[in-house]
Amino acid sequence: MQALAADPYGSSSEPVDGDRDRRQIVAAGVLVRYYVAGAVLTVTVVRVVYV
Repeated sequence: MQALAADPYGSSSEPVDGDRDRRQIVAAGVLVRYYVAGAVLTVTVVRVVYV
């Protein structure tokens, strides 16, 4: 999560439904779907699913 917080658009994440600010990544067997709000430098985790 530290790497994701440092670079929410990197770390092998990918956009969801073509929206650059809605992202998802699989890390350590967990699917994390999140939203990036750059104006206030906030990353909000929307869904965490163990795969």
